[in-house]
Amino acid sequence: MKVRNVKLTEEEFLLERQEVLSTWKTGNDPQLDLNKAITYLKSLPEEKNFAIKLEKARGGRTLIQPRAGVPVITSHIELMRYLEASGADFLPTTIDSYTRQNRYLEAERGIEESIIHGRSMLNGFPAVNHGVTGCKVVQESVNIPLQARHGTPDARLLAEIIHAAGWTSNEGGAISYNIPYAKNISLEDSIRYWQYCDRLVGYYEEHGVKINREPFGPLTGTLVPPSISNTVGIIEALLAAEQGVKNITVGYGMGGNVVQDVAAIRTLQKQTEEYLVRFGYQDVFVTTVFHQWMGGFPADESEALGLISMSSTVGALSKATKMITKTPHESVGIPTKEANGIGIKTSKLVTRLLVEQKLSDSLELSTEMDQIEKEVNCLMDAIFFVGQGDLAVGVVRAFEQGILDIPFAPSKFNAGKILPARDAEGKIRILEFGNLGFDEEIKQFHRDKIAARAAFEGREISFQMTIDDVYAVSTGHLVGHTSYQD
Repeated sequence: MKVRNVKLTEEEFLLERQEVLSTWKTGNDPQLDLNKAITYLKSLPEEKNFAIKLEKARGGRTLIQPRAGVPVITSHIELMRYLEASGADFLPTTIDSYTRQNRYLEAERGIEESIIHGRSMLNGFPAVNHGVTGCKVVQESVNIPLQARHGTPDARLLAEIIHAAGWTSNEGGAISYNIPYAKNISLEDSIRYWQYCDRLVGYYEEHGVKINREPFGPLTGTLVPPSISNTVGIIEALLAAEQGVKNITVGYGMGGNVVQDVAAIRTLQKQTEEYLVRFGYQDVFVTTVFHQWMGGFPADESEALGLISMSSTVGALSKATKMITKTPHESVGIPTKEANGIGIKTSKLVTRLLVEQKLSDSLELSTEMDQIEKEVNCLMDAIFFVGQGDLAVGVVRAFEQGILDIPFAPSKFNAGKILPARDAEGKIRILEFGNLGFDEEIKQFHRDKIAARAAFEGREISFQMTIDDVYAVSTGHLVGHTSYQD
């Protein structure tokens, strides 16, 4: 096993850094000198620092952040300013697919073709190609914090460039930006790549610069049981903390059942903090992010806004620190800036209206929280067991053995043997377990819930339940009940 959960020494980090910066021409920029970057980051006002703004926000109104990115700098700035004017509290920059695969030459051509044709020929912003100078121009053109949002298994050079340019948050992690996004990249490699990204943030922290890191919570975004996504978030928080990260935002993608979603966010905050303290990371500030519905959207714009409003309601009631918004164009393709602005305004109104309100404690809520916690603890125990106490080793072996398994993921390093389905109330349960690291009591809980739904619908337990549930929301229902199939 070539990877361990051990902090890179400064010497190891700086030696690897020479190799990372040599992988593309923009890595030669003198602005990537760490002393210069630290000085620049310290010069930014607090209101443009992602980590500081999150620390001030926790416990208040759920803040709003969209997704967006286009390839040409001038157009991207126009887009960012529009989203800021629409009420976004944080700004994204969605990175293009070529950059996510470290294919910078193709990204370069995409920029050129976008300029020639006068429209976006890439599905995001190629930050590595634009380099520190281009990314800094974007950052200095807006008044609120910027974050890179991507899906990159090896984001080392990307992280170097965005942070030196004053972007004070980077989304992703060794599992969440590998297993749901890539097919052939091993977890040993992606863990090692993200240890570097986190060690870079740790280096900045050691020199007085606050930077936020955000594991990607939704994973595949389709019927992911809360305990699985929460476990991945906790793992990535622990891996990041070992490298010196001090400000972490763990995330969760909306499942659809209000009680289960609120329970998931509450337990995610609670258990992340507990595991960090348990393993000696006492000074890490934890916040949460709620992702609006990640599955199929209704094609009708009014119905799509209804789903966005419901998502916003659940996010606000969960008291997540931040919420990632969707647009009424989700079923069509890449949204216009106007559609993105509508999603922001809709979401922000709902969060304002609900800031003083909360979902009252109930037996159903506490029971669901207890169940999620029990399942997370069971998975974490199994991971540490197979890793013989080393989290990184445990993660690799757990995926090899199917002990940790993400539904519908493309990676060949993921077993892909579990099947989720909803229970009669719409909570996400597990239909087929594969070799998932649950004890028999937990498995029986899920079996009973699925059986109760089957009895309610008068049908056999089968994979058809999963299929029906995948398509249900896009047709206006949460649960794929047989009575809706007409």
